[in-house]
Amino acid sequence: MISLPRPDLNALFRTNNRALTPVDVFANRIEEWEAVRRSLAAVVAQRRAADFDVEDVQHPRHNVLALYGVGGIGKSTLSQRIAERLSGAPGPEHWTALDERFGRVLPVRIDLSHQAGAGFESVMLAVRLALAEIGRPLAAFDLALARYWEHRHPGEPLEDYLRSHTFLNRYDRGGNLREQMASTVGELAQLVGIPGAALAGRALHAAVRSLRERGRNARALSGCRRLPDILEAEPTEETLAYAAHLLAWDLAQIPAADSVTPVVLLDTFEDVGDRVHRDLERLIQRMVWLMPNVLFIVTGRNRLRWDDQGLEGQLDWVGPECWPNLVPGATADPRQYRVGYLSPQDGEDYLSRRLVVDERALIGEEIRRVLVRRSGGLPLYLDLAVMRFLDLHERTGNAPAVDEFDAEFPALLARIFRDLSDEERDVLRAVSLFDSFSVDLAAAAAGLDRDSAVLRLTDRPFVETAPGAVWPYHLHELVRTAVRSADTSSEDRWSERDWRRAAQRAFDALGAEFERGGREPSRRVLLGCLRQGLSLARDHDLDLGWLADAAYAYVQDFVWEPIESGSSTNLDAPATALAASLSAIAQRQRQHRSLTAERLREVLAAGTLPAGLRELPIYFLAECERDLGNLTVSLEGMRAVADGGGRLAPDAARGILHLTRRLGHFPEAIAAAEGLGAEGKKERTVGEILWTQGSIGPACASFAQARDLAVDRRQHGEAALCQAYLAFSAAFADRARAIEQIDRADHMLRGSQARFAELQVTNARLLADAGHGSDLLDRATEAATLASHNGLSSCVAYAKFALCFHAAVIGAPDLLRTGREWLGESVRGAEFAYLVELTYFMTGEQAPADLPRARWIDGTEATRARWTGLVLDRRREISGRRGE
Repeated sequence: MISLPRPDLNALFRTNNRALTPVDVFANRIEEWEAVRRSLAAVVAQRRAADFDVEDVQHPRHNVLALYGVGGIGKSTLSQRIAERLSGAPGPEHWTALDERFGRVLPVRIDLSHQAGAGFESVMLAVRLALAEIGRPLAAFDLALARYWEHRHPGEPLEDYLRSHTFLNRYDRGGNLREQMASTVGELAQLVGIPGAALAGRALHAAVRSLRERGRNARALSGCRRLPDILEAEPTEETLAYAAHLLAWDLAQIPAADSVTPVVLLDTFEDVGDRVHRDLERLIQRMVWLMPNVLFIVTGRNRLRWDDQGLEGQLDWVGPECWPNLVPGATADPRQYRVGYLSPQDGEDYLSRRLVVDERALIGEEIRRVLVRRSGGLPLYLDLAVMRFLDLHERTGNAPAVDEFDAEFPALLARIFRDLSDEERDVLRAVSLFDSFSVDLAAAAAGLDRDSAVLRLTDRPFVETAPGAVWPYHLHELVRTAVRSADTSSEDRWSERDWRRAAQRAFDALGAEFERGGREPSRRVLLGCLRQGLSLARDHDLDLGWLADAAYAYVQDFVWEPIESGSSTNLDAPATALAASLSAIAQRQRQHRSLTAERLREVLAAGTLPAGLRELPIYFLAECERDLGNLTVSLEGMRAVADGGGRLAPDAARGILHLTRRLGHFPEAIAAAEGLGAEGKKERTVGEILWTQGSIGPACASFAQARDLAVDRRQHGEAALCQAYLAFSAAFADRARAIEQIDRADHMLRGSQARFAELQVTNARLLADAGHGSDLLDRATEAATLASHNGLSSCVAYAKFALCFHAAVIGAPDLLRTGREWLGESVRGAEFAYLVELTYFMTGEQAPADLPRARWIDGTEATRARWTGLVLDRRREISGRRGE
């Protein structure tokens, strides 16, 4: 994928080691070359089409291929290689050859950088000089050029001018232009009856006027109907730009057998497109528009904005109607391409071949791997790293260690900053505080009251875009890191106070985004605000402010997306303590509850959380203690939160009730549930109690009502949990309905991090298959083991209970005895003893005298009858299926 065509002079003059072979490595941009081939094919096909009219100046244009990317990505080298390959040079070995059906291709590459000093006149002359290779006069354009030259450079022969300008020397090959223009002027002299030698100055003007008066003669000279108008116009650069139309006309008159497709490569276009008044860009765009039979390949740091209707008045043709292929998302070539970063494989090859001693890579494999990872595909970083490696190697005589490359490269930042205005620099610094951002967030963080600088920055190629994201923009990570850590030498660098002020503005802007979401913000907005807000508050020691509301909004649902906690040990600041709390609470869905409990104890011991947030770790620690079977400790934590009257007090009240239910005190539990209200999730709590009584229909109705209420409140995690409970309860009574509810629960849980709900659905499947399958023991064992690994004691007990229900349905005393003994392992005192008692209700047996008895809502016998009925109903269902 890499070719080695040229020596690297920069490296060559940094060492005296004659064995070292430094090479200017070029990453073969195969995708970009294929875009060139497709674009060339499109322009050739358009030019050859029967309905193509070179004089049509109204239809949209499809003749611009734009390749843009961050500085140092290799755009100029790519432009050079394309020009060489189009001129017939071998080029990189992996580039596909041009299709012979394209015919003759004539490239002309023009450097538009400030250093090159090219004005529009030079651009047009360069194009015309290159086209002189065709070997025939281009009469219409040459007449306009002769008229322009006599007016702008009176008395100065064109050949003398070309000899004195190094920029144009490279395009003047053998004086062909002088001969072709002389031929055209001679033809003009014959038409107007003036000796050719006298056609200069006023005589030339008179000849043109004569042509104008005798338009038929002008058309006889070239056949172009707009030629007389251009010849009569004031011969300025504006007119010269319109004369590009004449050049396109002349090209179109060449017989098909001798036809040629020019490819004009305009490099360093950012030095044109970013100029304030866009005067040069306007003239170049006019040339491009008026030459539809020419392919233009534009390379620069920024995407072309010719599709932007807002540039109307600054440029002649703007908007998607004029340039449909330049709009974002266009799929037809030629179009705009961001020159991509190097792949890891290309980065590895680049480093392994850049410095070679005795055909062996000087940079070792370990360092190459580290540098490729850190580069993020940015060739400029790799180039700077190579120079650093070479300097260190030559200084010590040994290969430098990996940690020698921990420092950032200020030169990387300098290359980026040099293309930005002062406002854009401030925006870049401000957005480096964000993982992702929007235009509004960027403007607020930078302290701007208008968006123009932000919009310009988002057009920069080092700003990545993620369509559909809440905040669609983010910096290339290497650029972001460099801005935050290497901005130490720029004249307008920020002080620590500047960074803190910007961080506060960014934090406040995120808070405004959260508030705009209302009390129940979009989940994606909530998560984005939390993650970025916690990072800003932690890194810049900001007051938590709106983060408290966001934290409670996060835990009131049950989706539990990961929240990064930052430092794993440092809890000495409120932001780190809050981040650690939320991270531990979320991670409990994927780890044993004991680990979560330990982390929450550490947060509480640190004592850095504000009083209004301490109930968060206290409540969820109590939940973990309950799941681990430590009911007394759990009850103490729940009572502390409930008595505090904070935001989690209703949840703590429900937690106390939940503990009461585990002990089998159901009349007390149902009475307490009536007082919970919506905030305490009354409907779900009632359903949790009713299924234990064998009242499956009312339990399902409660869970369905709870689910619908949660959906209305946009509490999707709570809704999914209620659906999981509904599937679990339905599985005792109606297998067909249970399967539907299980499928719905799976759908609602997709993408969530709710382990308890997932395990409840697993148990629902066990219950739905009770009496039907022969592998229930193995499946129940697997489900219980999985729940045990997460420290979810209730899910462990429910899996064992499902096995007992299956044994009762199929009438298998031995399996039932095994299931009861297994379930008995979950019983601690009165906790979960009610589940064992229910296994005796199923079969009409008496429970052992030493088993703690539950207090059932409407008495033991009524409850026993319902559970016996559930077993008999399942048996009848199975018998009915067998008889079908």
